[in-house]
Amino acid sequence: MTALTVTHLSRTFDVSASWLNRVVERKPRQFLQAVNDISFTVPLGGCLSLVGESGCGKSTVARLVTGLYPPTKGDLRFAPGKKGDALSAQMIFQDPYASLNPRWRVKNIIAEPLRELKLRDTKAEVTERVEELLRIVGLSPTDGAKFPHEFSGGQRQRISIARALASEPEFLVCDEPTSALDVSVQAQILNLMRRLQDELGLTYLFISHDLSVVRHMSNRIAVMYLGRIVEEADTETLFADPKHPYTKLLLQTIPDIANPHRDREVAAGEVPSPLNPPKGCTFHPRCPMAMACCSIEIPQMREIGGTRVACHAV
Repeated sequence: MTALTVTHLSRTFDVSASWLNRVVERKPRQFLQAVNDISFTVPLGGCLSLVGESGCGKSTVARLVTGLYPPTKGDLRFAPGKKGDALSAQMIFQDPYASLNPRWRVKNIIAEPLRELKLRDTKAEVTERVEELLRIVGLSPTDGAKFPHEFSGGQRQRISIARALASEPEFLVCDEPTSALDVSVQAQILNLMRRLQDELGLTYLFISHDLSVVRHMSNRIAVMYLGRIVEEADTETLFADPKHPYTKLLLQTIPDIANPHRDREVAAGEVPSPLNPPKGCTFHPRCPMAMACCSIEIPQMREIGGTRVACHAV
């Protein structure tokens, strides 16, 4: 069963200068295509990861899914939830400190969704639920009396997870939840999220630029480049037999302890500006497999042996 179905989703931002500046400097309006015609599904109880370099549109997708941005085009459809309505979605942000109110005590931060959504009837029930959530994420109920600045980065992310769980969601969007943490703390948070997924039956859309992290978390991986999904496959299939040259490039960035001095293919050029992306396949200026048609025609997504890939050379 599918928890989320995304169909031909696009999001465009108007990044033009002010009207007066455009008139004086005679500049046209500028639009940034952050997400460009992407489609994917997230299985119920599973984890789909979106990976790619910074600026590829991953975080925009996360905000589209949670309703923070309205889509320019396309459709987002959640499966019916346990209560018969749409699956409730919550978000875990990249920077745990910036996403927590520094003037509120932790118990008030976690209690806010309970009060606003009226999930508990009395103050005592709210307090009991807050203490339960703190224990679930590995903190003490006494930590509720502290402020966010009194915690380490990993502890703050645990608080963010507790706040996300407060509204009893079935779907969590995780926008690089471990990128601001030390490696050892990353492992603790990832193990916590895996445990909560098993215990609570959660579904994850996991956003990351680190393929080694998503391999630990995901059932399926979608690779993004300049607003488009270029390859999507089951986790082990993608690592064992990547199809798209960009996916191969990303896999080569993962450190290999057994072979640290292995030959690596270096990509030519810089990531193009999303304000002026190349025509045709946006990866063709950096692609070692580029052909004449790559600079003219946008490759369509095709399925090859269980892998969805958009590449003329495959």
